[in-house]
Amino acid sequence: MFALVESGSITKFFSGNQPITIGDKQYSKQIFYLWSKAEREAIGIYEVEMNSTNKKDEQWYINTNVTYVFGSGKVTGSYGSATPKAINDTLFTAQDEIDGLGTEGEVAVRGLKYNLIKTVKAQAAGILQDTDWYITRKADADTAVPSAVTTHRAAVRTKSGEMETAINNAADVDALAALYVYNNANPPVRPLGEFPVLES
Repeated sequence: MFALVESGSITKFFSGNQPITIGDKQYSKQIFYLWSKAEREAIGIYEVEMNSTNKKDEQWYINTNVTYVFGSGKVTGSYGSATPKAINDTLFTAQDEIDGLGTEGEVAVRGLKYNLIKTVKAQAAGILQDTDWYITRKADADTAVPSAVTTHRAAVRTKSGEMETAINNAADVDALAALYVYNNANPPVRPLGEFPVLES
């Protein structure tokens, strides 16, 4: 991204993929690719340098809008302080009910924990679905379910419960995010763990 600086202030932004007009002069989009940095800056076009120091993972945080400033001969875009997403459900308040937004005490917005646990349950259900036919066959034809399958299904349910407990026990968004960070082991592992695999 590029910015036009006039009299020390940023007046326009350009994506760099189309022709532009500055005052009464028109320039092709090649200005962004063929011109040197010095040539562009001589007519007030600066490439935006991003400062992502405050930017955080959007899975866990809400980043602020970028603010742009011109100083020391360059244009810089910077994020403000990021806000952690709510880990618990947000409920409608009495005022929300008065305003017609929802019923007090009911869920207004689901928190991260709810959605992550929902994902864990769906993953467990998907894994169990692969061996559900053994259970159906047992019910229909009284054919024994292999012990390895029974053990595996129990292990999946146990692991699902452990994952849900770990998610529920996270004190804040950083603790929650840490559950999903893989280490440098070979193979890498994460605190949340993985579902067991049925040996063939």
